[in-house]
Amino acid sequence: MNSPATNVPGVLISAPASGTGKTTVTLGLLRSFRDRGLTVQPFKSGPDYIDPAFHQAAAGRPSFNLDTWAMAPNLIATLATEAREADICIAEGSMGLYDGVATYGQSGYGSSAETAKQMGWSVILVIDARGQAQSAAATALGFQHYDKKLDFAGVILNRVASSRHERLIRRGLETAGITVFGVLPRRGDLELPERHLGLIQAIEHPDLHAAIAQYATFLSEHVDLEKIRAVARKKAVAEPDPIDLLKPPSQRIALAMDAAFSFTYPHLLKSWRQAGAEILPFSPLADEPPNPDADLIWLPGGYPELHAGVLASATTYLSHLRKHAKTKPVHGECGGYMTLGEALIDKDGTRHSMAGLLGLVTSHKKRKLHLGYRRAELTSSMLGYMPGVALRGHEFHYSTIVDQPDPPLAHVTDADGNPVPEAGSRRDHVTGTFFHLISEEHT
Repeated sequence: MNSPATNVPGVLISAPASGTGKTTVTLGLLRSFRDRGLTVQPFKSGPDYIDPAFHQAAAGRPSFNLDTWAMAPNLIATLATEAREADICIAEGSMGLYDGVATYGQSGYGSSAETAKQMGWSVILVIDARGQAQSAAATALGFQHYDKKLDFAGVILNRVASSRHERLIRRGLETAGITVFGVLPRRGDLELPERHLGLIQAIEHPDLHAAIAQYATFLSEHVDLEKIRAVARKKAVAEPDPIDLLKPPSQRIALAMDAAFSFTYPHLLKSWRQAGAEILPFSPLADEPPNPDADLIWLPGGYPELHAGVLASATTYLSHLRKHAKTKPVHGECGGYMTLGEALIDKDGTRHSMAGLLGLVTSHKKRKLHLGYRRAELTSSMLGYMPGVALRGHEFHYSTIVDQPDPPLAHVTDADGNPVPEAGSRRDHVTGTFFHLISEEHT
């Protein structure tokens, strides 16, 4: 039996590679359709915890990740029902359209193309036109024919230098039979600010809503919105029966939420609330204590390395955190995990004392990229999951472990089954991982 979400059309905005401007295009489309009175449901393909907050600001509705490697098809189907009341779905891809892992997982490869096919969405490719003309057609043609089962609708050309440049590119695309939905002139003032993990967080943008309004105006002037909507109307969201989402780790969860701790997947919070859990936000940066009635303190990832000095001096927050940890669970992911350790060394080499609830010492002085899907088979209990349970998630950071004396929390591998040394750790009631939890693995 299919849910009402099957009647909602959608398109996925992708690109040949990262850095082509697909986020700006997505935000402009979300707001443009919203400004025309449509209810627009945003989604993000893949394991990204920054873009959904931008999507929500543009669309006025929460955006959810759909991940064909980390999520079972029924979980994706359940999340797709968020579009039940929408007029159109606009999804943003990750990396290049066909980029995924090498080994087929329990669910899939994790590419944006795979998400589009599973959801039944058409794909529009954003092509960065800098440094090319008719050759852009060869790129588009290759993406169109690489997977014949994918509904490749056409392209939006970005960063086009002049009317002559546009004519040359269009000539090639017309010869190849590729539909052009829009041509965006090159404008440096429409770039979103970035840092080492990609975009800055939505809450840090100096004037996010004004920026999104500017993107929408720009897209409306240079993109055929009705043509995009017509393409989306040809497709429908196919899904199996929905299932329950992830169980909450406790009933009252004190959740750190500020510029240092904001990398929480929306589907986790939705599932916890749906199951009756209460989310109790607090700000370590403001030296706020977690709610004393909380059963669990959850410290998500973020950018604690940028605020290490402030966190080290947040005495009220730290004292209450340590008091809670004596009798009740505390869990940290990535940045949150780092702050539960003994110390965090920033990029300048300054050592900042952290909570000391784990023996972990991490350093950002020498950057080393840790990126990829993670499968974690627990060797110790964590968040209500018993030893032997397999979890799926994603790791993305530049920190290095200097010391980690506590017992490992899990046997962690990458998507191809290769061991990963960042295995998390546990001490008494405190646990931490470098991977961000996405879902529990189901056989």
